[in-house]
Amino acid sequence: MAGAAVAGAAVAGAAVTVVGNPDNRRVALFRDAARAVGAPPPVVLPWRSLLTGAPAPGPGALVRVDSPGEDAEVDRLLRGAARACEPGEIVGTAAWYDGLRAALDRLAAGAASLLNRPDDVAVMCDKRRCHAVLDAAGVPVPAALPPVRGYAELRAAMREAGLARVFVKPAHGSSASGVLALATAGARVSAITSVELAGDRLYNSLRVRRYDREADVAAIVDRLAPDRLHVERWLPKAGLGERTIDLRVVVIAGRPSHAVVRASRTPLTNLHLGNARGDLGAVRAAVGPVGWAAAMETCVRVAACFRRTLQVGVDLMFLAGWRRHAVAEVNAFGDLLPGVLAEGRDTYAAQLLALATGEYERWCRAGEVSCAT
Repeated sequence: MAGAAVAGAAVAGAAVTVVGNPDNRRVALFRDAARAVGAPPPVVLPWRSLLTGAPAPGPGALVRVDSPGEDAEVDRLLRGAARACEPGEIVGTAAWYDGLRAALDRLAAGAASLLNRPDDVAVMCDKRRCHAVLDAAGVPVPAALPPVRGYAELRAAMREAGLARVFVKPAHGSSASGVLALATAGARVSAITSVELAGDRLYNSLRVRRYDREADVAAIVDRLAPDRLHVERWLPKAGLGERTIDLRVVVIAGRPSHAVVRASRTPLTNLHLGNARGDLGAVRAAVGPVGWAAAMETCVRVAACFRRTLQVGVDLMFLAGWRRHAVAEVNAFGDLLPGVLAEGRDTYAAQLLALATGEYERWCRAGEVSCAT
């Protein structure tokens, strides 16, 4: 089993090889965490090097795959494109995903011990497949619509399902890029999104806006659809004060460890869109100890679908009234929570501890689950 051979690796002094972008803060924070816990500094294999022919780490190496994002050249290489996209441009997400899968296959062929199982990463980076895996495992998720190939099919599918409000998401997107919260009422259409429609191109803006012209909404959906869409029921989220909230919960070796509340005045809660970190204590008080325990058990069940992966980031929604919850997404690279500590450790130090204590090996060996990924 990939990962089962890593028990005690950190104690034994083995450095973790990080596949990442060397100048990215994710790599810097992981390096800082290694220093803080007394682990060897990580060896960094740049994504650019891996994608341009550098050999994959071989047997005996312990490898963490980090996000390839926030690097225009890495994005271009993954897409196999002739030109780098402009800042914020939404283009070629399906090609990006295909490039990521090919790179993960190369890593797997190197026979290193991978802390992120390539098949797990591939599922988490495909919202449609991830939703199906969670649904089959009995994890509460919003109802999904069948695949649609454009705006006309989207509206037809909504009518068939009796839904007036849905979230439309690029199947391989992240950071709310290309996501629309779409509401319809008869002939009226409204979409809340960070998408900026600029001529024949789409951009992921830091400003959330509203489109009320159906022609604009149709143009956005039709331009996103060739790269595959995931559409799901828009569930009403619980709120605190005048903001709706959800949570990012990081589960490490099967244990929910770090959580941050994302509070927004719009349906899009991603913190980089100018939203606020909410009060976790207030959320726990609102949902109550029984409801909180049930939600954390759901996060454990999510992680059990990806048992050979050290950490997953779960986007957890409490629904209006606080009596129910659901999982919106699972993030392969969802452990970037700067300043969020649990037992005095950030998410990266907690992962290194899980390796050093054998907690990760015990999680890997705890038993097979019936989640077909």
